[in-house]
Amino acid sequence: MGGQGLTRRQLLGAVAGATASPALARASLGQPTGQPPLESQSIAIFSKHLQWLDYPAAARAAAAAGFDALDIPVRPGGHVLPERVTEDLPRAVDAAREAGLDVTMITTAITGVDDPHAETVLSTAAGLGIGHYRMGYIGFEAGVRATLDTTVPRWRQLAALNESLGIHGGYQNHSGTNLGSAVWDLFLVLEEVASPWIGCQYDIRHAVVEGAFSWVRGLAVIAPFIDTLVAKDFAWGPREEGLRVLDVPFGEGMVPVADYVKELRRLGVSTPFSMHFEYPHPEAGRREWAVDRYGRDRAALRAALAPPGGTA
Repeated sequence: MGGQGLTRRQLLGAVAGATASPALARASLGQPTGQPPLESQSIAIFSKHLQWLDYPAAARAAAAAGFDALDIPVRPGGHVLPERVTEDLPRAVDAAREAGLDVTMITTAITGVDDPHAETVLSTAAGLGIGHYRMGYIGFEAGVRATLDTTVPRWRQLAALNESLGIHGGYQNHSGTNLGSAVWDLFLVLEEVASPWIGCQYDIRHAVVEGAFSWVRGLAVIAPFIDTLVAKDFAWGPREEGLRVLDVPFGEGMVPVADYVKELRRLGVSTPFSMHFEYPHPEAGRREWAVDRYGRDRAALRAALAPPGGTA
């Protein structure tokens, strides 16, 4: 499997059976099936939101807010710059571990093996025991069909590199006009790539922005490919013409959290989480505010993940 991939018939059969037997579908696609239960999954903080702190201070703030891990941006303008990854990522990981945290994933701008610093970033991360990374975005400037067709071979090459290093790539379903915003377009690419080494970083906030009610269908079809999960929330707010998206604390917006968790369980999806906090931040007392506010978001997610009739 791995670098060879599945046949189209095998993969479509696996996806078609996902709702009937989610665990079997994930096994057929080569996805891990021995994950901890959803309520025991680690919750990382996306350290973009602590980037104004140095590595030790950011790790201590994340630990004070109760997080289990970090999701470190390793991209242009990120907490770690790609050209400095061999020097700075080990420092960031050491700081996290000294604070009692893991580093479950990094966030990159990588879309193919020929991207600048791609192999160095991924080999460094894998060598530090990091198992997942978020990929960069792909636009449709060349047209929808042409983009889908050219992305498949690029991702097959990237999947082969991932497999050789032992690190999994995940493409986020970010709302907007890029690949993945509709979820179905991402599914079309992943079914052709057919590798367990490239999947989806599923973001419920963006899924609900794009599909207020139909997000459940997108989740069902992409579920066998989900590699990591992102938790955040939003609300609709007024503007001069129509509505705009307002980012809000987790559990206080439009994301149907209870239904979402129920669907994850039904579909057999259990992977590490990353939490994002895109809502406005104060300038004064920033660290204390962040520890308190981010900690409350984390607690809300942990409570939502509690098994029926139990506690997380």
